[in-house]
Formats: sequence, structure tokens, C-alpha cells
Amino acid sequence: MCGIVGYIGSNNIKKILIDGLKELEYRGYDSAGIAVLNDGKFDSYKATGKLINLEEKTKDFHTKGFAVGIGHTRWATHGKPTELNAHPHIGESSCVVHNGIIENYVALKKELLADGVTFLSQTDTEVIVHLFEKNLKSINNPFEAFKKTLNQLEGAYAILLVTKSEDKTIFFAKHGSPMLIGKNSDKEIFFASSDTPLIGYADEVSYFEDGDYGFVSSDEIIIFNQNNEKIEPIFSKLSQNKLSAQKDGYRFFMEKEIYEQSIVISDTLLGRLKDDEILFDELDDSLFDGINEIKLCACGTSYHSALTATYLFERYAKIKTSIEVASEFRYRKPIMTKDTLFVVISQSGETADTLETLKMAKKAGLKTLVICNVDNSSMVRVADACILTRAGVEKGVASTKAFATQITVFWMLTLFIAKLKNSIPTTEITRQISLIRQIPTSVKVSDSMHERIKRLSKRYLHGHGFFFIGRDVFFPLALEGALKLKEISYLHAEGYPSGEMKHGPIALADPELFTIALLPEHLHYEKAKSNVEELSARDSTICAISALEFDKADDFIKINSCEDYMLEFFEMMVVVQLLSLEISIRLGNDVDMPRNLAKSVTVE
Repeated sequence: MCGIVGYIGSNNIKKILIDGLKELEYRGYDSAGIAVLNDGKFDSYKATGKLINLEEKTKDFHTKGFAVGIGHTRWATHGKPTELNAHPHIGESSCVVHNGIIENYVALKKELLADGVTFLSQTDTEVIVHLFEKNLKSINNPFEAFKKTLNQLEGAYAILLVTKSEDKTIFFAKHGSPMLIGKNSDKEIFFASSDTPLIGYADEVSYFEDGDYGFVSSDEIIIFNQNNEKIEPIFSKLSQNKLSAQKDGYRFFMEKEIYEQSIVISDTLLGRLKDDEILFDELDDSLFDGINEIKLCACGTSYHSALTATYLFERYAKIKTSIEVASEFRYRKPIMTKDTLFVVISQSGETADTLETLKMAKKAGLKTLVICNVDNSSMVRVADACILTRAGVEKGVASTKAFATQITVFWMLTLFIAKLKNSIPTTEITRQISLIRQIPTSVKVSDSMHERIKRLSKRYLHGHGFFFIGRDVFFPLALEGALKLKEISYLHAEGYPSGEMKHGPIALADPELFTIALLPEHLHYEKAKSNVEELSARDSTICAISALEFDKADDFIKINSCEDYMLEFFEMMVVVQLLSLEISIRLGNDVDMPRNLAKSVTVE
């Protein structure tokens, strides 16, 4: 959530900054702004809502020649989404943008108010620029004033700061929030929260580590690490392919990403499958030496994929597995033993709560593994080992292909561990690998299936809520189906284990309660069907998803017959994704940018 861009150079700075912010829209925001220092003068523009509002405000703004600029998309944490609270925040002669949270901002603000400083916003970020200017008055050296400011801040941040006394320079710092720098042969310098805003502008990028800070001009890049040691940036070539960031004719990125799942899962599998074993070249077998338990930790959709994995690890790898909600785990003083492999799951690799649990596990001496989609992300750099899901850019806030690739990786990892532990026969590993090869086919969207769901969706726009129900691994899929619907349709939905209906929730059953029933042919079918019949008998409206006809269903979505429940899982996953998509579209919502949500949750 929140996005940062910065630029030093002589090209069209307004376009570069706003185009960069557009590439960061997927992270979630409710206001945006830019500030440009040109010929000794700051021009600052802010707007609430979509970036089109900022574009309208800046339509008559133009610069000539060399300029320095910073931009930001804000997701409100301190203070409502207003223009005053939007970034950049400007002092007497400086301006700043910031991602993260300054935890001690109240105390700092109190001191600054006592010094006579006037605050315009309710944000924690405004403290930074006023504190810097206070330090600059006493030190009279911008970089030393910036260093002193950083030493006074507590919390997580990615900061870009520009001041008139060094009008060709951007000061930067990274601690807990992602940021990188890019450059090209024209000596232009770019900053951003991820690499997508730099595609087409920068040739090379360097990723900052936690604790890095310094300053950059068109002539030099000065970086210090957390130990205050001067270091050289390590630049790598930046891909220039923006095709994956375009809609390719689809109505929404989320729709495109649902259709892409077949392709990206093929990428996930590439080079990792043999006839009788899984290959993870990125893992050393010693990672699992002395391991008697796996603890999974994640948030949101990643939590649902991890919950699915608990069934697979215990069933096939025969290893004790537990799961934790990251935001709870980090505060409950958990007992962590060194015979536990600590696994974190995150699409972005920057999820704040999950990242902190990873750091806790490292501090406790546990072996750590991250399953992630973004190389060079914070989690990838912190963990002992990493498996990349290879899902590609996912711009829809509601995750689809990231979830699909995480489940694929977990299934493979289960068999990888099973082989190490000799927990199931090689013939069973061979059988399951042959099933895994079929996943890309199982997730292909057929026109007839999509059209069927599109027609059905008009019947599910009202009522007082949804139950998504399933057993075994289909319970986590029910949770994920309910989450998808909540995220983009704003309708109330809950996921439940099918057998839990009669323990309270069935009290809600009536014709206005919609039950989305996951009925796999190859896993507890009769038991799950019996649970759905209990709801049907109480007049709940039933939409059954199965390969087998169900005569008690009001609506029926038929999936392909599969030879294993895990392939049914992937077939049903696509159905619940499409159902949520089509309901949201009929309700007139912005599918890709649902209200109040952010793609990359980099604050608590």
C-alpha cells in the first residue's frame, strides 16, 4: 500500500512522475500528489481519489530543463484521505514523501509544536519534513541534518526528501518499506517502490536493503548501510517488457489474471518436475535436517493457501504442521523451537506483519523459508531459503494467480519433503506428479463455463449474505471464495467447514441466504452433500459446484470430471474467482481497485 516515485533529470518530469504512480495504483491508494523543484521553486499538486484527478489539476503545469521531483500515492493510516493529508508534505524549503508508519510521531510532533512549528495535516509523515528543517537550521548541512532526522525516527519507512539548499539532489532512506533506484545512459535517476514504474525509463536498477540511506544527484549515488558504512550500489538489468501490465482486451486486470493462471502455473512448474521426484534447485536438503514441525505464517489469501498446505503436509509428508495468522502471531509471545521450519507466504514479499514474524523466527534461531512472487523483496532477502511462485505481475488487488501458484508450490513442496522422509511410496509420488502436470489444463477457462457463470451471477446480487462451504482442503478454498466476493463485491460472505453448519451458522438459513457448496467427487462427497441437504431443507438458496449433478441445488455449476480431488480443487478455484468477478461487475464496482484495500500491505 502507498507508492513512491522520484526523478532527477531534464525530461518531462510531470509525465514521468504521474506515469510512475499509475504503475503503482495496484498497491492501493485514496489520494495522490507530486512536488517538483525547478529553478529554485517548488510546485506541488495533490488530489483525492483516482490519479485522473491529479492529472486534471496538473494539466497546465509544465517545467523546462533540469528538475527534481517526487510523487506519492497514499493509503490513509493517520488522518482521513484529504488533500491536506496527501503527500508530498512541504515545509519552508523542503518536501517529503514517505511509506510506512512513524511510530513516535506524536512525541516528535509535540516537540515541534512547542518550537512554534505549524502543522497542516494529521499525518505522521509531516513530522519528517519539519524535523529535518529544524535540524538543518542547527547543523547547516543537508545530509547531516537528514541523518540526524533518521536517527530520531522510530518505525518503518521509505523516504524521499528534497530541499532547496541542495536543489539537484534527492535524499533517501529505507527501513521496512520497499524502495529501489534506477538509472539510464542519459544520467537520469529514478526512484520507485517497485520496478514496474521504471520500465521504459531506466536501464538498470538497484534494490535498497533495510537501513540503507544516502543521497543521489545526476552525478553521484551515495549510499550508506545500517552500520553507517559507505557501500557501492549493485545494479542489474531491468526488463523492458510491459506486456504483462496491460489488459490485453480483458475488462479488468483481475479477469486477465484469472485467464493467465494456466500460463503462470506452467511457469511455476518449469524445471521442477521429474517423473518420480520434485526438483527445487533453490533448496538444500539440509534445510530439513532435524526438522520435526513446519509452522506456516501468512495473512489474507496467503493464509488460505497455507491452510490448504497443512492438510497436504500432514497427509503426504507425514510432518506435524501448524498455521498462524501473522498479525496475531507476532504479539502473543509464541514458543518457537529450533526443530521447526518457519515458512512465511506472501505475494509481494513485503507484507509487514508477515515480515516481522519472519524476523522473529530468525532471531529465535529457526530455519526459515519464504514462498513469494517477488525476487529481491524484503522477505526473500531475510529468509534462509526461498521458492519463487513465478506468478508474474498481479495488478488486481484481489489475488487470483498468486493464490493458484502458491497452492501449486505447496503441492510440489509436499512431495519434495515426502521424498526426503520416505513418507509415501515412490509410486504415489509419481502418480501425484502426473496430476500436477495437469493443473495448467484444469485452470483453463472455457467460454461456456464463463458464460454460464456470467448468466448465473444476476441471481446473486441481493440477499443477506453468502456461505461458502467445503470440507478438508475445500474449507480453505471456501474461505478464499468468500474473501474474493467480499473484496470486490462488498457483499457479506463467510467461509465455513461444511460440518460446522449445524453448530450455529445454520440458524441464518432462509431463501435470502446463498450457499456456495463445494462438492468434490473424490473427497468426502457424501458427507459434504449431506451438510448441503441440511441447508436446503431449511430453504437456503443452493449453488452447487461439482462434477456430479446434485438434485437439491437451485443452481449447479458443473466442473470437469477429474481423477483426483486436488484437480477438482483447481477447477473449483476458477469457478469461485469468476463468480465473484461477475457479481462485482454486475454491481458496477471497480474490480481491480476495490474500496479501502491495498495490494501490498506494508503497514500493520
